[in-house]
Amino acid sequence: MAVGGVGSSLLLMSGVVVTVGLCRRLARRRLRSRPHLFAFLVEMFSTFQICACTNELSLLGNVEPKPHTALTLTYGFTVLHGLTLTGSTCNPCGTLQPMWGGGTSLRMGGLKVAAQFLAAVLARVFMHFIWSLEMAEPHSGALSQGCSSPMQTTEVQAFCIELLFSVVFQLAVLRAESVNPKYRVHLIALLITMLVYA
Repeated sequence: MAVGGVGSSLLLMSGVVVTVGLCRRLARRRLRSRPHLFAFLVEMFSTFQICACTNELSLLGNVEPKPHTALTLTYGFTVLHGLTLTGSTCNPCGTLQPMWGGGTSLRMGGLKVAAQFLAAVLARVFMHFIWSLEMAEPHSGALSQGCSSPMQTTEVQAFCIELLFSVVFQLAVLRAESVNPKYRVHLIALLITMLVYA
């Protein structure tokens, strides 16, 4: 893939990050008096950012030199998400944990999980629309690739790997809560990058 293709993908992801940042800021200014709607929209915007960028990053997995470029982009965007999406969990497991511990009400947790699933669907539809325009080299043929398995394994093995990595990640995140916040984002980004590589 040419450098221009990577550049257009980076520009697209940067546009998503900037747009989501503006939407979060607008929601913060206008909806502070309506906490449930505010929490729903902020969680939806944040999850949309992560899902849209992850969909685009998946197209860049074969950029030379492999796997260095993909891992560098994974680390960089994980740090960017960590710095720009403070206060959002963007993950149903991350939302269910405080609900289980009693730190979040059932209603608020349900709203956040609903926002996360809605955002994931919207991000997928949005990215399919962008890819269908085929404005950049990485988007050519992206829709025909479908949901292929880069790991080339069975669904059962993939499920077990995902389960194992999710447990490792969640335990590491719980342990990292005591780390200084300015270092925590890099620690989590490094862990995600290592799990992607593994």
